[in-house]
Amino acid sequence: MRKSKTVTVAGLLLASLLGAGAAHADDMLGSYVARISDRDHQASDGYALNSAAQMVRQDRANWHKFHRRDSDDEGDSWFRTNDQRADLQRMLERPGAMSSSTKRAIVNGEPLIQVDVYENSVQVSILEN
Repeated sequence: MRKSKTVTVAGLLLASLLGAGAAHADDMLGSYVARISDRDHQASDGYALNSAAQMVRQDRANWHKFHRRDSDDEGDSWFRTNDQRADLQRMLERPGAMSSSTKRAIVNGEPLIQVDVYENSVQVSILEN
């Protein structure tokens, strides 16, 4: 009888832990590729941007709003509106969204990037520097 109760408690504990993990999962929605070109280093009104997060956001504004697209750019279905792009920038500014070397490559050059989009986060990596 005692062994059965221990197994039941262990099973319930395991189920609750697995359930909690699933509730916190950040499921991947998809990804897109973009060239962060010189035009993405400037805001729509012409001033210079100074962070990688701003530049990646501007790339999406250039794609969706202004139709200023680089030949390597791909579309996405997540960052069509200004509010969605503001959310993108907030996610990009979180620790772990981009490595220091990725940020430097974006700010100092025109790299080809891949943006992996999750329900609650994004991850940026360099495909070509």
